[in-house]
Amino acid sequence: MNQPQPTLFRSLSTAGFSPDDDAETRLKKSLLIFATGLVSLGSMLWLFLYWQMGPRFSSTAPFAFQLLLVSNLVFFLKSGNFSFFRYSQLALFLFMPFVVQWSIGNFITASGISLWGLLAPIGAVLFFGVRESAAWFFAYIFLTALSGFFDYFLADSIGANASRVPIRVSVFFFALNFAAVSTIVYLLLRYSTQEKAKAQASLEETHRLLQDEQDRSERLLLNILPGPIAERLKYEKQTIADGFADVTVMFVDIVNFTKLAEGMSPQQVFAMLNRIFSSFDELAEQFGMEKIKTIGDAYMVAGGLNKDEGNYSRAIAELALAMRDLLRTDFEVNSLHLEVRIGIGTGPIVAGVVGKKKFIYDLWGDTVNLASRITSEGVPGMVHVDETTYRRLAEHFEFQAPQIIHLKGKGNTPVYRLLGPLKSALPAEAAVSSGAPA
Repeated sequence: MNQPQPTLFRSLSTAGFSPDDDAETRLKKSLLIFATGLVSLGSMLWLFLYWQMGPRFSSTAPFAFQLLLVSNLVFFLKSGNFSFFRYSQLALFLFMPFVVQWSIGNFITASGISLWGLLAPIGAVLFFGVRESAAWFFAYIFLTALSGFFDYFLADSIGANASRVPIRVSVFFFALNFAAVSTIVYLLLRYSTQEKAKAQASLEETHRLLQDEQDRSERLLLNILPGPIAERLKYEKQTIADGFADVTVMFVDIVNFTKLAEGMSPQQVFAMLNRIFSSFDELAEQFGMEKIKTIGDAYMVAGGLNKDEGNYSRAIAELALAMRDLLRTDFEVNSLHLEVRIGIGTGPIVAGVVGKKKFIYDLWGDTVNLASRITSEGVPGMVHVDETTYRRLAEHFEFQAPQIIHLKGKGNTPVYRLLGPLKSALPAEAAVSSGAPA
């Protein structure tokens, strides 16, 4: 488990951040500040140990290196100019180790201090990118080759300096330089990998939350619209309106609801309707029918909007009987012993999404009007169907003789009262339980 970073380092590593920075830019800034701190600390330690163990060469170049690193960092924190900061800081990483080496003597007397210049191309990979780092690497190779060239051809003239450095000191600082540079490289790569892992984890968490929100929106949309319509609404911009040649529509209307609601609080009215309509929702889902909407104390459902529903007219009839029987027997749902009128009509309709804000999926047409008017003229506690529905269901259900009622806009219309399934249409188990021969 990662230990929390010290407060001072965390504050310093984020000091150069701008509100407009993306995650990658912030990582590059914190990495370069971290690298600056590591190089400054390492070079101070190197200088201190060299003065304790080796000949006292001039400290002007190492001290100037420290001063330039810190001054450049302060300038960046004041100005926020990251582009200048990374170019100038990497230039210091690259050139100053060679300058210090040249001031001391050669590879041997300086114990290979030019190895610190390797931090420039490695840093370029982290702070610029792979392509931009190539130039920095070639510059490091060129300076290394140049130093080797002069050391080779001027070995005699600079040999005196080599004799001033004990072999044990030279070996010690060779090991120190390799260890220090390796440590800095390792810490930079480790820090970079950790921060990228944190960013990836944060991105994955954001993606998960976004996916949860999308799933929640999907469920909400599917509670408002049929599945195929919801899919079309997500990907199509044009108005959604479809014609269906044959759909069975049912309305369920609570009897005397307005009078009953007068003596109830709004919370009580809501609780009562919520219990009843939630139970209706469960039954509609059980029978595979599509709930369209609730209109005050009325409930609208349809079958035939999806092609894979099978015998939807029969399913609607069975749903109607199940709703009626639920209210008659389940007094936890129907604590006030309410009754309903149910009307069913079958025929062509138009279905579509109305509006752009707070939209609804609705049905229109003569079939819808017929089902609604049959409901309003029906007898409480009974299920009434039009002639088309009757003809389709006559071989499966028992009906009373037709009644002629006058419907507004339709005139005299035959209406059939649905009593229940025919005994011969019952499954064997249902026939046995009802007393009919199996």
